Amino acid sequence: MDSAHFAGALATAPSGQWLSSHPSLSGEHNAICPSVHSRKFNRLLMLQLRKHVDTTSLLIPLSSKLSAKPGSLLFGNCYLLPKLARTGSSASQVATVTVRKLRGKRGVGKRVFQVQCQSEHGAKNGIIYSNGAVYERLEIEDVHTPKVTVPLVEEQRRESVYLPNSLSIKGVNPLSIKGIDELCKDGECSIHEKVASNEPYFGNNLIQEDRDDAIEKEAWKLLRSAVITYCGNPVGTIAANDPTDPNPLNYDQVFIRDFVPSALAFLLKGETDIVRNFLLHTLQLQSWEKTVDCHSPGQGLMPASFKVRSVPVVGDNFGATEETLEPDFGEAAIGRVAPVDSGLWWIILLRAYGKFTGDFSLQERVDVQTGMKMILKLCLTDGFDMFPTLLVTDGSCMIDRRMGIHGHPLEIQALFYSSLRCAREMLTPEDGAQDLIRAVNSRLSALSFHIREYYWVDMRKLNEIYRYKTEEYSFDAVNKFNIYPEQIPHWLVDWIPDQGGYLIGNLQPAHMDFRFFSLGNLWSIVGSLATNEQAEGILDLVEARWSSLVGNMPFKICFPALEGEEWRIITGSDPKNTPWSYHNGGSWPALIWQFTAACIKMGRLELAKKALNIAEKRLSKDRWPEYYDTHKGRFIGKQARLYQTWTIAGYLVAKMMLSKPETARILTCEEDIALLQAMSCSLDQNPRRKHSRKASHYLFV
Repeated sequence: MDSAHFAGALATAPSGQWLSSHPSLSGEHNAICPSVHSRKFNRLLMLQLRKHVDTTSLLIPLSSKLSAKPGSLLFGNCYLLPKLARTGSSASQVATVTVRKLRGKRGVGKRVFQVQCQSEHGAKNGIIYSNGAVYERLEIEDVHTPKVTVPLVEEQRRESVYLPNSLSIKGVNPLSIKGIDELCKDGECSIHEKVASNEPYFGNNLIQEDRDDAIEKEAWKLLRSAVITYCGNPVGTIAANDPTDPNPLNYDQVFIRDFVPSALAFLLKGETDIVRNFLLHTLQLQSWEKTVDCHSPGQGLMPASFKVRSVPVVGDNFGATEETLEPDFGEAAIGRVAPVDSGLWWIILLRAYGKFTGDFSLQERVDVQTGMKMILKLCLTDGFDMFPTLLVTDGSCMIDRRMGIHGHPLEIQALFYSSLRCAREMLTPEDGAQDLIRAVNSRLSALSFHIREYYWVDMRKLNEIYRYKTEEYSFDAVNKFNIYPEQIPHWLVDWIPDQGGYLIGNLQPAHMDFRFFSLGNLWSIVGSLATNEQAEGILDLVEARWSSLVGNMPFKICFPALEGEEWRIITGSDPKNTPWSYHNGGSWPALIWQFTAACIKMGRLELAKKALNIAEKRLSKDRWPEYYDTHKGRFIGKQARLYQTWTIAGYLVAKMMLSKPETARILTCEEDIALLQAMSCSLDQNPRRKHSRKASHYLFV
């Protein structure tokens, strides 16, 4: 068929008729977009053109009842007829479809297309816009149909390409893309079609995509059901929403750290009001009176959680009630531990809100600036400590029970560094903030050097510690913390790989906690507390020790677990933190989003996708548990809450960030060269000169 005949056929024939009447084709393709919401499929036809065009319109016959859903490949019994104008499309009839990159195939589409496919009760046309992208053609072979050459039909710098096929493939596996061959030349493309008897690559992917789509819909439904309101406005999500739990304890409250992934999910979805409300209402709670046994902690402390309560209106005799927020600063918490990480997470979320929405007016509000300064002053208060790290008690972060992390745990230091970086971006220079900004810069330099130099462990560093001399008294001592080589645990000798390393869990005089704490290491990557080389090393270690840290459910909160006498001494025989359970080596799917953010920052998306695929197989079936037990996370945690909100939200955030990796920038920080230079200036000084008055002007700021 020549170009003129082909163009005429397209222009005059009703949708689908030309296909069934073409002499070289036979089969059962005679419907127009029937049941575009069905999940059954039989075949796929794909074509990509290496052409610079403003808009590419493709007429594509696709067989047997499958819809083109958001995030799916192009499937369905839809005939997308040439349409050379963008007018007349209805927003409700437009779906976003991603043509994903194939394994081992170069040049396969990475663009996002818009598809309009209407049923026989509506318009009988549709279109795919490529926005002038450059594409290459895919060769599809069909053992039952000879090679067909189809000319391009050009009109007003737009091409329409028809992919002829009406083969009946009932009971046959779907198509398999064989590869990219020669480019379209002289206005013609060679199109083959092949019914694959093996390697049903697209079919399996499509079934999985439909299943994933159902999981994602369920997750959104559960997340929205966990939203609570205050005075008619959404202000957060409760920690868990299990309708069968008769004793929720404090899981019916909004935790600041738990709400962060929920907030990110709503942000990425474009639902920003709940995040703004949360930030402002928790800021108001900061000023509440906080007392434990007649002692009040410092100003600036943010609550661990809050709850919406209805209380009687004072002086009302008709039983009227009003809503109030009831915060918990640790007075009612198990162990009465102050939530050190709450204020740090609040600052990180405030910056993410501004970067995503572009609404910086919230950050510039006087009350927000004041609240942020109060948090910073509380963290930067001078004390007796000789180190730039924050000194905290056990249980003051995500690990909120006794687990031997008192001192300078990595998780707190990573969040501290990240919050300082975020706050420095948002602080306005007015109202005497320059002194605070100088203090922040000084702490950032010292903290980054301290963590990078003394917390990092790889094979080289471990061998150095193994040969440490002890009891050194000198400004130039190598073993500055008097670490005894006998502290190196036996499990670490064989566990640490030749390539890669990690940041240890804690460092104090004569004590190194060699356990791998996931949140601290992952957030050190996200916030650039670790160097780029160290960040790569951490992900290399995760990949090398995948079975230990991921196993059957990502992600181990720490590795390894405390066992035996060590468990009894350190945890106090905690019945909830038994070996390989809960905080003691349990697997927490809520950490997936942080792992995903770290992988995106370092360009290692394949690791994040691998972890997410593992989680997707179980989370919905297991009813979204809080954590998993055993070495590889095979069992649901014996005391795990079901329908845990940050498990649900963490999955959604990871999913959305992988679909749009650029969104991870609202969380990440890049290396700050000025901090490195300030650090270098400080280290070049003689230690004794720091104690003299003459040397005071050399100190970095």
